[in-house]
Parts: sequence; structure tokens; C-alpha cells
Amino acid sequence: MNYDHLTTLGIAFGLGLLVGMQRETTDNKMAGVRTFTLISILGVMAGFLTEVYDNPFILPAIGMAIAAMLVIANIIKLKKLNDADVGQTTEVAALLMFAIGAYLVMGSQLIGVLVGASMAILLYIKDRLHGFIDKLKPKDVNAIMTLAGISLIVLPILPNKAYGPYDIINPRNIWLMVTLIVGISVIGYFIYKFVGKKVGVISNGILGGLISSTATTVSYARKTTDTASISRLAVFVITTASAVSFLRVLFEVGLVIPEHLGVIALPISAVVLVMILICVVLFYMLSKDELEDKKMPEPDNPAQFKSAIIFGLLYGFILLAVAFTKEKFGNNALYIISIISGLTDVDAITLSLSQLIKEGNLKASFGWKLILLAGLSNMLFKGIMAIVLGTRQMIKWIVIAFGITIATGLLIIWLWPESWFL
Repeated sequence: MNYDHLTTLGIAFGLGLLVGMQRETTDNKMAGVRTFTLISILGVMAGFLTEVYDNPFILPAIGMAIAAMLVIANIIKLKKLNDADVGQTTEVAALLMFAIGAYLVMGSQLIGVLVGASMAILLYIKDRLHGFIDKLKPKDVNAIMTLAGISLIVLPILPNKAYGPYDIINPRNIWLMVTLIVGISVIGYFIYKFVGKKVGVISNGILGGLISSTATTVSYARKTTDTASISRLAVFVITTASAVSFLRVLFEVGLVIPEHLGVIALPISAVVLVMILICVVLFYMLSKDELEDKKMPEPDNPAQFKSAIIFGLLYGFILLAVAFTKEKFGNNALYIISIISGLTDVDAITLSLSQLIKEGNLKASFGWKLILLAGLSNMLFKGIMAIVLGTRQMIKWIVIAFGITIATGLLIIWLWPESWFL
């Protein structure tokens, strides 16, 4: 007895029950739990017959027969019912269930299970999905389409080959980093859109760090000019967003060079821990009136093609600058590159340094210092913007919070033992 065949039948039976159950809960008259289970098992049997008789026509013939049955059933339904539902969801689901059953035999069972389970979930969240789409604004759709264009159209057509001086400019790798950063920002943006408005000041800082800690700093600093009483609240949100931006840096490093994350994560996490303690102190100093101010300024669309191109150019330029500086002036000169690059965009310098570590052109034990220095440089830039744009009441708290963090980070860069890593 071939137990693999029994396993395949069992998987098809379970997937058919799952999808059929969902269709039956919608009061669907076309097909329910029994029909979908039978269709999935029929797909498996069609696959078995195709293999046993080595005949490629058996599978499509049975598939066309099922399609014909669904067409006839719809014709009968239209004749008998005046307000018949002419949607094609159930019909397409039935054909896909047949295809999944066949693929369990002739292809990958893992893919078959994933597609079947995904289909069941997609059918189940129909109302929530429609509600989500109804809430989208034109700029939200634009964000989704821009991300799709960046990742699904531009990325695949770029050459995966190194160009330029030092053979370090790889168009596909550069655009992959662009896709990563835009994707993180878009995810944070949509979390804000549908959750962030409801969950208070802590989430404002967290989401601000996911979307853009710099934009959050500017928004909240300007907000204090209209309501000076929220100065401590603004500093709390800005500091929280900055802490999350360091966690975002660690996430980026983990994606590009997971094998070196143990070396890089510990010292940067120490800085994050200090920032968390500062945030805790600031939070407990907030008054009840400040805590009731839960509105986060709505962020701009984080997926703009122009911004993506600028980030890609900046990323490529930093790669060249780091490689050139390292060769001509040595490692110590890279500190200057990190400080300057971090002022404008900590993501670009983080990913550039991570790529160099991945290629073996930079040691991780030195690279983490440059990444942390870039993050501290970015904090200094944000602190200056907050001081310039915010109120006088805000200056004291920004200087304290950011001053402690930057001083701690510089001490860690200077004194951290090379043997301390995960």
C-alpha cells in the first residue's frame, strides 16, 4: 500500500472541507462543503489517472467537464431565480480546488496546501477586505501601486551585475534596498491608517519610527507651536520614534547580513535600551491632559517614485564614497562618511555598510560603529530641527533626552569591548 497516496487524499479532503465550509457559511447555492470536498478529491484522482495511464489529456478533459457542469448549473440558476447571484467567486474557487487537488499529485504538496489555505482565508475575509478597500483614499492606492511598480516591474528588469569603480554598483541590489525601505514605510503607513488613530501616544511614536522618524520629529515640533502644553508629549513621541528607527536599523541589518547580526545587535541594543528608559521616564512625567492628545499628524504618502530614485542614488553614492574613502584614507576616515551620510538618511548608510560587510570589504566588528555613529548623527540632525521648529519649553527636554542618548552612543563606540557580541 502506498501511504503517500493516502496522505495526498487526506490533504485534499481537508482542503476541500475547509473551503467548502467557508462557501456554505455564505449561504451559497452553487456548491458547499460536500461539493468542494468531492471536487478536490476528483482533482487528486485525475492526477493519479494521468500518472498511471501516462496520458496528458485525462486531466484537462476532467477539468473541462467540471467547467461545463458549473456553466450548466449557472444557466439553470438564472432561469429559476429572478434575482440570481451571477458572481463567479464560487465557480473560480471550484476550478482552483480541482487544480489544487491535481497539483498535490503532480507538483508540490507544500504549494498546494499553501494555495488552498490562502484561498480559504481570502474567501473568509471578503467583507473585511471590501471594507479596507472602501476606506482607501487616492493617495493610499497610489502608495500601493507605486510599491507594486517598484518591486514587481522595475526590480526584475534591472541587471544583476556589478558596474563602475570598485565593481560595487549593482543596479538590482541597489533597487532591492529601495524596495525594502519603501516596503517598511508603506507597512507602517497603513498600520497608522487603520490602527494608529485609535491607540494613543505610544503607538504614535512607534508608527512614526516605522514610517519616518524625521517626518515625525518635524510634525510634532511644529505641533507644539500651536499647543505649547504638549511639549513633553512631543519629546516623548519623537524620542520613541528615534528608538524605533534604531530597531528598524537592526531589522535592515538582519535582512542583509543575518550572519553578522550577533556582532552588530548588542551595542546598538544597548543604546536602544537607554532610549527606552528615557521614554519611560518621559511617559510617567506626562500629565493627564497631554495623554489625552492622541492625534498623530497624518503622514504623507511614503511610496513616491521620486523619493525611491533619490534613495537609490544616495545608496549607490554612499557605496562608492565608503569604498573610495577606505582605499585612499583608511578605516578612520569612514567615521566622517558615516556622520555626513547619517545626517540625511540613516537607512542608506546602514544598508550600504551592510552590503560592504556582506561582500567582505568591511569587518562587522568595525561596521557596527559606523552604523551606530550614523544613527547618532541622524539624532543630532533631528534634535536640531526640533529645537528650531519647536517651542522653548521643548528645547530643555530635547537636549536632555537626545543629549543622554548621543553621549551614551559615543561612549559605547569608544569603550565597547570587541569580545562582547551575541
